[in-house]
Amino acid sequence: MEKLQKGRFKGYSLARFRKDLLSGLIVGIVAIPLAMSFAIASGVKPEYGIYTTCIAGIIIALFGGSKYQIGGPTGAFVPILLGIVISYGYEDLLLAGLMAGILLCLMGLLKLGSLIQFIPRPVTIGFTSGIAVIIFTGQIASFLGLTGIEKHEKFIANMKELFSHIHTLNIYNLVIAVLCLAIILITPKVLPKVPASLAGIIISTIVALIFFSGQVPTIGSAYGAIPNTLPQFQMLEITWERIERLIGPAFVIAMLGGIESLLSAVVADGMTNTRHNSNKELLGQGLANIVTPLFGGIPATGAIARTATNIKSGATSPISGVVHGIFVLLVLLLFAPYASHIPLASMAPILMVVAWNMSERHHFIHILKLKSADSLVLIVTFLLTVFTSLTIAVEVGLVLALILFTKQMIDVPAIYKVLPDHSRKNAKVQPHVVNRERDCPQISIYTIEGPLFFGAAQEFEQTILTNLTTRPKVLILRMSKVPFMDTTGEAYFSQIVQQFKLQGGTLLLTGLQPRLTTVMKKSGLFNEIGSENFFEHTGQAIDVALGFLDKNKCIGCQHFAFRECTRLSKGEI
Repeated sequence: MEKLQKGRFKGYSLARFRKDLLSGLIVGIVAIPLAMSFAIASGVKPEYGIYTTCIAGIIIALFGGSKYQIGGPTGAFVPILLGIVISYGYEDLLLAGLMAGILLCLMGLLKLGSLIQFIPRPVTIGFTSGIAVIIFTGQIASFLGLTGIEKHEKFIANMKELFSHIHTLNIYNLVIAVLCLAIILITPKVLPKVPASLAGIIISTIVALIFFSGQVPTIGSAYGAIPNTLPQFQMLEITWERIERLIGPAFVIAMLGGIESLLSAVVADGMTNTRHNSNKELLGQGLANIVTPLFGGIPATGAIARTATNIKSGATSPISGVVHGIFVLLVLLLFAPYASHIPLASMAPILMVVAWNMSERHHFIHILKLKSADSLVLIVTFLLTVFTSLTIAVEVGLVLALILFTKQMIDVPAIYKVLPDHSRKNAKVQPHVVNRERDCPQISIYTIEGPLFFGAAQEFEQTILTNLTTRPKVLILRMSKVPFMDTTGEAYFSQIVQQFKLQGGTLLLTGLQPRLTTVMKKSGLFNEIGSENFFEHTGQAIDVALGFLDKNKCIGCQHFAFRECTRLSKGEI
């Protein structure tokens, strides 16, 4: 904690506290309707969303890796949590959240925070847009006031449910929903400093109480009164059977929570010109998700929109996140009974707007217009998220992205036979110089470009070995543009070395990057090739290669690949 104080609160003053206090209060006001909305959409009571905002918000602020992060329930979790509640129930949701917290802590301790950046953008945009569609369509029933609706895990089943109950439309409910939506959309333009969702809820609730009392379903009629008491600590029943059943859902919660929290931290970095600690952020998120379920809260993560609001409101430290959590708790204790009068029709537009804002529609359309491999990854991930599950969508999206990337790497022509271009003063080696009339029978020079990994290694080996059928005495491989070599590449490279040695040839390598040299030393290839056969420049290797020539074969040769060939052909050297 002492280190925390020195690093994150260095130079803290009363003036900075005032800014944090104001920004915390503003974010707290924004967070309250969202917390209840996300909880209801996830299939649990609204107070559980409030508990999550209080507890997780404070823990993430104090122990996370970003100074400005605001944690709590988010829209991205809605389809996952609803699916768990439908399949297993609320009690199992709490255990899944706790297990996800442990997984997040392990990810932080193992320093896996930086790995999140390797998830391709089309995959994240695809599943984010898919989640937005699920959230938006999931609120249609509440928006229209349909009754008798049964929630399902699958998108198509939910759509069938809507159409089969469309005749139960409640016109009063629809009026309140449209009113709330209109206020949410108009408020930012007229009163930009007023939280739109809070204004929408308050005004639409007042209108419903005055004009449609008893005609519109409310939080109280659907879930009972919200208790104005502190969340109660409760131990969870943990059995091996429950752990086995919930490890899959817990892993999905952990991965999604990790991705969203780190994306939120990156957004905060961009807005404040700071840098977060990704591994510490995962630890903070993990700790929050371990503690929150013990008080009835649902899984939480970093909330991008609330974090941005926190920064725009003048936050200077994690204190603003703590203030936001305490404020929400005070509102729960003082005003919870009044929340029971909020119409469910007022909650639906809030989530619909959240879904619209998180849909990444501009990026989605941009990637589609590219008509590239990324477009295919995007569409597949999006459709699988909507019609199957987020787990399947991310797994297939990642595998597809890897396959397409591998194919693109293989398709790139990466091996060129080259010779010095004597028409230029520096006589740099060029592929266009090589032809049937000019190609040294005894020295072969190749430029290798691109990584020697599992997808390209076999083609590399086959190309080189095919050209070795001419049995040159020296093979020079120019490898300055080879960034890395995996174990598959190393295995195929080793075969080339062994095959060429059997032919009695000499292999020379030039321009190796330090990383590749280290790999070759660890694998034994460096010693097998011989340290004397590694050169920094191609010219040095050519000078050595000329010493291996069978000069009798050079007499009368008309290829003239090198400057020395004129004299060698005449037998003068």
